[in-house]
Amino acid sequence: MLNSLSNNEIWLATLLTLKLATLTTLILLILAIPLGWWLSQSKNKLKPVIEACITLPLILPPTVLGFYLLILFSPQNPVGHAWFSLFDSTLVFSFYGLLFGSIVYSLPFMVQPVRDAFVKIDRDLLDASNTMGASFAQTFRYIVLPLSKHGITTGCILAFAHTVGEFGVVLLIGGNIESETRVLSILLYDLIETNQMDSANQVAVTLVFFAFLVLLSLSMLRRRENI
Repeated sequence: MLNSLSNNEIWLATLLTLKLATLTTLILLILAIPLGWWLSQSKNKLKPVIEACITLPLILPPTVLGFYLLILFSPQNPVGHAWFSLFDSTLVFSFYGLLFGSIVYSLPFMVQPVRDAFVKIDRDLLDASNTMGASFAQTFRYIVLPLSKHGITTGCILAFAHTVGEFGVVLLIGGNIESETRVLSILLYDLIETNQMDSANQVAVTLVFFAFLVLLSLSMLRRRENI
């Protein structure tokens, strides 16, 4: 059986993980819709470079990304120094550092499904809307967004799930501070390191169950899209 301290640690880590994943997903949704639309419509020569930068976290080892974010967020660098000057606290080993790191790390998981959904929209529908006198805002609200809802939903699910499963980036940026940066993946590592295998098993089962729910949701979403 788990002791009360372990139960409390798991509960705090779960709440922190859900908070981090929720805020990351909401911010990424705000960023991904205009960015995904631009990527789906633009013919700018810099588009391949921007796409490569967005996709980089997919293939870059998390520890490499975490290392450079750690340097960027340190008070000795402009970004970290500006944050410290404004808020009198460091980004490194803080929840906000985790949040910014998670946004960077999960960005492609949100942008790519949204962009792909925009690409699939029939151009004739947009032209017809313009011909009928609809503004861009009206066309986007009543045509683009409804037709892209499955792609947007998929992006939200993937970004949320990817944030929950982060390890390398959050460990380097946030460390292991209870109630501040100790998310479930870090807690699992900590429990294994201290040989608390029963507690580690409970955390691991929770993460496996969550991963199963994510895959099941995506499968059901694709099935509805094909009906």
